[in-house]
Amino acid sequence: MRHRSSVLVGRESELRTVIDALLEAESGRGAAVFVVGEAGIGKSRLAAAAIESAYTAGMALMRGRASAIGPMAPFRPLTEAIFSLLRAETVDPAELGPYGPVLGRLVPGWGEAAAARDGESLVVLAEALLRLTGVAGRGRGTLLALDDLHEADPETLAVLEYLTDNLDLQPTVLLGAIRDTDCAALRMARAAAQRGRCVLIELAPLTGTGLRELAAGCLEIDPADVPESAVDLLWAGSAGIPFIAEELVTTMVDEGVLTRDATGWCVTESGAAVTAGLALPLSRRVAQLGPRTRELLSVAATFGLRFPVTVVQRVIGLGDRDLFSLLQDDVAGQLVAPDEQAPDWYAFHHQLGRDAVLAHLDQATHVRLACSVADAIEAIHPDLPGEWCEVAAALRLEAGDHLAAGTLFAEVGRRALELGAATSAVALLDRAWELLARADAATRAATLEQLLLALAEAGMMERALASVGVLDQVGGLAPRRRADLHTKLAWAATVAGRTADALEQVEAARALLGPDAEPDAVASIDVIAAHLALDLPGPDQLATAENLARKAATVAEGIPLPAVACQAWQLLGAVTRHRDPEEATRCLERARSLAVQHNLPIWEIHALIRLGNDDALRHAGLHRLERARDQATKAGAVTARYQAEASIALHSILRGEFDTARALVDRVLEATTRLKLLETTQYVLLLSAVLAGHRGDRADMETALGEFQRWNGDLTLHAPRVYGLASTFCALLEEDRPRALRDLAKAMDSADTGASVFALSGRDGLRVLLRAMSGEAQLPNGNSANALRWDRQFTLFAQAVLLGRAGKHTQATTAMEGALLTGEPYAMSRHLGLRLVGEAALDDGWGDPVCWLRTAEDYFHRGDIPAVAGACRALLRRAGAKVPQRRTGTEEIPTELRQAGITVREYEVLALLVRRLGNREIADLLHLSPRTVERHVSSLITKTGLPNRLALGDHAATLLR
Repeated sequence: MRHRSSVLVGRESELRTVIDALLEAESGRGAAVFVVGEAGIGKSRLAAAAIESAYTAGMALMRGRASAIGPMAPFRPLTEAIFSLLRAETVDPAELGPYGPVLGRLVPGWGEAAAARDGESLVVLAEALLRLTGVAGRGRGTLLALDDLHEADPETLAVLEYLTDNLDLQPTVLLGAIRDTDCAALRMARAAAQRGRCVLIELAPLTGTGLRELAAGCLEIDPADVPESAVDLLWAGSAGIPFIAEELVTTMVDEGVLTRDATGWCVTESGAAVTAGLALPLSRRVAQLGPRTRELLSVAATFGLRFPVTVVQRVIGLGDRDLFSLLQDDVAGQLVAPDEQAPDWYAFHHQLGRDAVLAHLDQATHVRLACSVADAIEAIHPDLPGEWCEVAAALRLEAGDHLAAGTLFAEVGRRALELGAATSAVALLDRAWELLARADAATRAATLEQLLLALAEAGMMERALASVGVLDQVGGLAPRRRADLHTKLAWAATVAGRTADALEQVEAARALLGPDAEPDAVASIDVIAAHLALDLPGPDQLATAENLARKAATVAEGIPLPAVACQAWQLLGAVTRHRDPEEATRCLERARSLAVQHNLPIWEIHALIRLGNDDALRHAGLHRLERARDQATKAGAVTARYQAEASIALHSILRGEFDTARALVDRVLEATTRLKLLETTQYVLLLSAVLAGHRGDRADMETALGEFQRWNGDLTLHAPRVYGLASTFCALLEEDRPRALRDLAKAMDSADTGASVFALSGRDGLRVLLRAMSGEAQLPNGNSANALRWDRQFTLFAQAVLLGRAGKHTQATTAMEGALLTGEPYAMSRHLGLRLVGEAALDDGWGDPVCWLRTAEDYFHRGDIPAVAGACRALLRRAGAKVPQRRTGTEEIPTELRQAGITVREYEVLALLVRRLGNREIADLLHLSPRTVERHVSSLITKTGLPNRLALGDHAATLLR
């Protein structure tokens, strides 16, 4: 007979559900399936059957479990799952782009976890894992099977929640097993099921028929040959729990309750009398163990569900031959077996088996064994690397040594915080804080310090700020160290956008430091205060921020504090640009030089991004921004990469490369919204509004601004972008110059009352031109911001207007030539300048306004900006010039559609809708962006009055017959 049934019994429909999900994953449509049930109900058995099916189908396999050798080790099941994949096959981290190095937090050798140093969220790690499953399962599918998720740490569950919500477009099935108990994993799974993001399989006990089949599998007979009385005994003893039922079958045979004769299996007449004794088959099995085997398994059970042979061997003092002889004993073999995923490790078949062994230990023996196992671990692994520290901490706690346990839990919490597992760090440090209630003040203070930092890192700012006062009660920290803690909390509050709280922490730090503070402490707090100054209203805040940052930079370089110095110089680059762009560039170059000198790759990348923006603003070059993007990709700095791409998108908009900008904006927005990178998402939504404004699409612009507000964006705070760069240009492309002037005034009012460092508000460029067009007599003097090429083109256009008006025609023409040369990289704004200056030149009788207006008219006609193209044609008529006829293709448009205002491009899109093509397919055929096609489809629906895209296609099919 078999100790375990060779077939999966009573779970046919559940297995079919999982296999259907695997088949869908092979086609690229992933899903999450969570299997829930009590201990022994068959969760792991169902998962094993699914794994076998996936293996047979050739899918990539990733397997892990959350029941750690210690309690709640951060990311343990994910790390184990990745390693299980990498043991079976090779994955090139370069295929994951910037997400490869992110997994360096879990996979040694894949990067230096630069992303963690860059403050990347757990969501970025989750996206990296999602992409890994996609790469591994390309063309075949991936099964990510995770067991015992009721033991999982909060960070692992956060990653799994993200995967659950985003698997539908990946070839991946997440199969998780959760015990039916009140735990975070089960709450997560139920919430996902309510959102329709996962399948929840709740396993019920086996019925009588299922128990019969299970017994038949163990006895290797036909189900019809299982005695009815045996099935009754199984039901009475197991209540339908498969694992217990299997143990009962073995026990019934061993005890002679179930016997076999010439006619088959039968229950003896005395069977009913021993039914009660069969209720605890695992306990009976443990009782049958010999003394040495029981001692060995007692040590093993004290360690955990899985146990290393080396540790057990050290505790009991047996040689290899004797040790493995005991482990491979027939009775022991029914409780434990080699762990197939880790050499020199064994595991209990089930948690119930381990519990049965522990139940035979009295309290004193359990305490003694816990102490002995902890001693053995510390002897074999003196520095307690990795999870060994947490195992030792748990064992010291079981042994009743609270001081040693608390000290070890504090160390585990510190390591978890370094790993980026802030929520787990909070739980571990909370436990350490409680256990160290009687420790000396310095130890308690150091633990509380780490706890406060973990709280801040985990986003629990309320609790962190409320608890910081406890330090006064504990004592044990020198004023300087306490000031450093307040400084760190100040930065955490700054990043969280809690300006008032951050200022309070800054003042607390300054009070502790006193008037004779050491320079390094002052520099660290000054650079934070400089950042905070930019968040406060008032015209003097820029000067305050600059003074503080300059002081911090000087001190930090001398000590040195390279990270503080980089932070300060980069801030100086931002706040000085409005006054002296050359100095701003020098500040940024200094930040980059320090980062390279002190091997600070993330600070170097951020400096490169700022320098790339600087190059683009001053010279219209994108080379350094592209280099920053590539460097961020190699370093795994995902947030920095998206920031670089967003900057490239902005300057692509200014250059009139709208399709390139649209593709970048869509790609970055898709990623950052999924990753919930709030600041970058808000910025890219603003760029989407700017892009729409520069295409004259007010409806699209308003939609983007509405989405920006839905992401908690503040239109007032970003008024220089909203009005100065987006709405003003939209108004000009609508030929609504009064509205453009009003919008510019709003941008200027906002910039004047705040501490904005935005360089493209229009103050020193477009506003100068529009004022000149409106009759202002002269240019502003001495504004160094004209070093920015974007602004300089407008001031040169304005100079041409004013010189022409003053009768200095030759000089005006020279200024116009300079404006066109300066504006050469900026297609849309250059042609807008031709349209505006062409009007002034026509009025004042200088230059070549007809040529300028023809050029502008052609550009705006081809760009589908009818208002400006029409204005150019009207001015050409006024000049007596021949006006181009814009009817190419219009004769092909049916009269009904032409009368509805359908343009040639819209008609081309309409004709392709007949073929039921998607936006991307139409975009490829017409060399447009999908977003542009979407805009044309929306316009067609509006102009025709039809209800939807399908109706458009049907209508077009009728017209084109």
